[in-house]
Amino acid sequence: MKNFLLRIFNPEYLAETTTNPNLLDKLSKNKYFDVRYRVAENPNTKPETLDTLSQDKDYRVRLYVAQNPNTTPETLDVLSRDKGCGVRLYVARNLNTKPETLDVLSQDEDYRVRWNVARNLNTKPETLDVLSRDEYSSVRRRVAENPNTKPETLDVLSQDKNSYVRCCVVANSSTKPETLDALSRDADSSVRYRVAENPNCSERAYKYIMGLKLLRDLQEALEGR
Repeated sequence: MKNFLLRIFNPEYLAETTTNPNLLDKLSKNKYFDVRYRVAENPNTKPETLDTLSQDKDYRVRLYVAQNPNTTPETLDVLSRDKGCGVRLYVARNLNTKPETLDVLSQDEDYRVRWNVARNLNTKPETLDVLSRDEYSSVRRRVAENPNTKPETLDVLSQDKNSYVRCCVVANSSTKPETLDALSRDADSSVRYRVAENPNCSERAYKYIMGLKLLRDLQEALEGR
């Protein structure tokens, strides 16, 4: 019974489990950072409380505010200029972040921030087009996967030197049939097979891919003898 009472009256425990936004607001002013960050990550915390916590001196508190689904676009915009890379990273990932904020973050010096901008569903096609030329292939892959990416951008990415990027282009529903046809002749077999799995793959391209596969299987069988 004693341990139970200790847990009930422990502020950190309350911040973790409470469903009362008003109580969370009170706990957000607690002097201990581990209580405040519990409030910052709680999905029941009010936007107004999160806005106040976005100015917290502790980096970890601001980090959780940037992740919270209740954080307003305006608060996220302020946090997008935070000196902590992790904070900016989660702003770039948050689905409440405005396209205009993501546009600014697409120029962030840390590639992990740009990576999250490239995967965010709020990112504008024009911003994705710029990120399609990023020096990091992992960023370009996310652009190739994003459903907001323009067919013209995907067409350019279909010629990317990284085969994983080209595989992502094949899987994107916005990729044009003509682009798929060109990728059906890709030097990398994993790219070609993904084209064959795409419902938009033309019959001609499918036959070509399967023909190459048959020839390779026959060659491997002969060499095995």
